[in-house]
Amino acid sequence: MDERSKTLLKTLIERYIAEGQPVGSRTLSKYSGLDLSPATIRNVMSDLEEMGFIASPHTSAGRIPTPRGYRLFVDSMLTAKPLERNADLAELTGQIQGQLGAQQLGPQRMITAAARTLSNLSHFAGVVMTPRRAQAFRQIEFMRLSDKRILLIIVSPEGDVQNRIIQTELSYTPAQLIEAANYFNSHYGGMSFDAVRSHLRVELQDLRRDMSQLMQAAVEAGSVADDEEDDHVYISGERKLLEVEDLSSSMDKLRRLFDVFEHKTSLLQLLDVSSHAQGVQIFIGGESQLVPLEDMAVITAPYEVDGQIVGTLGVIGPTRMAYERVIPIVDITARLLSSALSQNQ
Repeated sequence: MDERSKTLLKTLIERYIAEGQPVGSRTLSKYSGLDLSPATIRNVMSDLEEMGFIASPHTSAGRIPTPRGYRLFVDSMLTAKPLERNADLAELTGQIQGQLGAQQLGPQRMITAAARTLSNLSHFAGVVMTPRRAQAFRQIEFMRLSDKRILLIIVSPEGDVQNRIIQTELSYTPAQLIEAANYFNSHYGGMSFDAVRSHLRVELQDLRRDMSQLMQAAVEAGSVADDEEDDHVYISGERKLLEVEDLSSSMDKLRRLFDVFEHKTSLLQLLDVSSHAQGVQIFIGGESQLVPLEDMAVITAPYEVDGQIVGTLGVIGPTRMAYERVIPIVDITARLLSSALSQNQ
C-alpha cells in the first residue's frame, strides 16, 4: 500500500471513530490534507475495499473500517501522544495513583479499584484477572448449625472471610469443633488446602475417626473455595456498554454481550493469552477468535509483582473506540497497579 492509500485509510478510520457515520470522499478530501480529486479518492477507496480494509454499508455511499482495517490502523498508523506532552493523561495518572496508591488498600481492593478506574477513565468496561494461585488460609473456625450441619469459616492471610456449609455423617459438639479448629490452625495455618490434603494423607491414621472425617470435609470445602477464586475476573462498568450502539443495536448483539460477562470463558481465555505477552495487546472482534463480537475490541496489558507477571487487566469496548486515548490508560494503569502491589508486599 502506498502512502496516499495509507493516509486516506487512516483518515477514514479516524473520522469514523469520531463521528460513527460511514465516511465519503468529500469528508476524506476535507480532512486528509491531500490534494486529490473526488474521482481519485473513489478509486483509492475501491482498491482499499478490494483489499478488505474497508466496506460499504448497503444504506450509504460512504465506507466503514473492517476488522482488518482496524488491525492495520492500530499496528502501524496509531500515534499516541507521549505522556509528558499530554496534560489530560498526566492528570489521569495522578487520579490512578490516588486510587491505587492508598496505603489502606489491600491487594484485592487495589485490583477492584483498578477495574473501576479503567471503566471510569475509558467510559467502557474495565476488567482485571487476578493471579492463579493456591489460596492459603490464616485460620478456620467451625460453627455448629444443627446436628450434622456445620459452618466452615475460612479467613485468608489478608483478612478476607469465606463461609462454607459442611454436611457431616457424625454429630459434633461445640467443644469438639473448637478442638478440631485448634488442631487445624496449629498444624496447617498458612498452608493452601491442597497442601493440607497432602499432609492429611499421611497423618490421618494418627487422628481419631471423628476428627479425621471433619478434617477431610473441611479440606474439600476449602478446596471448592479455592477453585471459585482461581482466575477470578473483576469487571466494572458492564452497563456502560449498553449505551454503545455498536454493541447493543439488536437483540442478538445484546444476548451475546451478556453472554461475555455471564459465562466469562472467552474473556478468561483472552486474558490468559495476554498474560504471556509483554506490553499492551489489542484484540479486535472479527479478526481475533478470542473476541466473541465482531464490533467489540479488548485492550489488555499484564501487570506484575516484583517483576513477575501475575495477571492481566484491560478495557472492553467497541471497535470504534479512541485507541490513542484508551491504550495509554490501560498501559499506565498496569504500570501503577504493578508498582502498588509490589510496594504492598
